[in-house]
Amino acid sequence: MDILQEISDNLQKGQVSKVGILVKQALEDKIDVKTILGSLIEGMGVVGRRFRDGEIYVPEVLIAARAMYAGLDLIRPLLVQTGATYIGKVVIGTVKGDLHDIGKNLVKMMMEGAGFEVIDLGRDVSPEKFVEAVKANQPDIVGMSALITTTMVNMKDTIEALKRANLRDKVIVMVGGAPVTERFAAEIGADSYAKDADTAVAKAKALISNKR
Repeated sequence: MDILQEISDNLQKGQVSKVGILVKQALEDKIDVKTILGSLIEGMGVVGRRFRDGEIYVPEVLIAARAMYAGLDLIRPLLVQTGATYIGKVVIGTVKGDLHDIGKNLVKMMMEGAGFEVIDLGRDVSPEKFVEAVKANQPDIVGMSALITTTMVNMKDTIEALKRANLRDKVIVMVGGAPVTERFAAEIGADSYAKDADTAVAKAKALISNKR
């Protein structure tokens, strides 16, 4: 079997050590680092689609993500050296008052697996921290997650804070989380809503493509 396909297949199975060994072997075989990245992206894409379709669940995705990072951590320094560019930059966090982060972490992993640079602000992120992160990192996308209805309002507060800082028009705002809906996203002025991690990646790619 082609080593790149092996990397993809083992990532999908969550074989952390195997993915690391295969990526090292691919580098020793002088396979282009961007091509190796492509095999990791392909594998994580399959994982995302299977998660979206209900074929696998959160634990399997987390295990696959560990395998992805086993490979990504090996090639990331080389990607920087070769001047490889990310397809986009994302600032992401769970909004103020909300301590849930599994959904946000899944989106982060899937975004990184798809070739985005992700700045993770963590949980309980205030509007001010989002604004600071946008100023410091100049991302293409701001992603916000809320897992309980009482914290959803802080998504709107963050958008308003971005407006006051004259940053709203410079970023794409994406929102998601269990209680969040397409209608709510439209009401608060977000650019996009994603119901799951795989959808978030697909919409992020499309939005950035349209923006550019």
